[in-house]
Amino acid sequence: MFDVSLTELMVIGVVALIVIGPERLPKVARTVGHLLGRAQRYVNDVKSDIQREIELDELRKFKSEMEDAAQGVQQSLNDTHASLQEPVQQFRAELDEVAREASGKVDPVIVGDTSADAARSIAPPAQNHNLNLDLSPSAEPVLVQAPTPAPAHAAAPQQPAAAPSAPKADDAAPAAKPVPPSGTPT
Repeated sequence: MFDVSLTELMVIGVVALIVIGPERLPKVARTVGHLLGRAQRYVNDVKSDIQREIELDELRKFKSEMEDAAQGVQQSLNDTHASLQEPVQQFRAELDEVAREASGKVDPVIVGDTSADAARSIAPPAQNHNLNLDLSPSAEPVLVQAPTPAPAHAAAPQQPAAAPSAPKADDAAPAAKPVPPSGTPT
């Protein structure tokens, strides 16, 4: 901070010794040392505060740049989605129209009418996976699956598979002893 050489310090010390006197010089030197230490700490605190503010300002700039970039990417994705959505809807409408013409039913098609598009779509309807539960007061509940309609293109009913034949006495493992139900004496 200050360029003070050793000779200049010696001159200042001699002048202080003559002016202040040898009795009060140690006390004054101690007080001056404390004041200089406080001044250095204050200057260092100010420097660190300024450095911290500079770093915070840089981080704020970086954050705003990243937010702008994220908004740009989001806008680009929204534009791409919108530009792709229209051809997809047109293609779906054309496919539905071709399917209706093939089946002999020609209805006017309104592009963008989502409620009508869902009813006239060539996509298969959602599968009905309803299960009926038998909740009778019997000991064990029985799970029964709802019957499904047979496909229209099935040629002939299939023959039921033959029941497996009983194993031969030679091949069978030794029979396990039946376990009595719990609560009955053995």
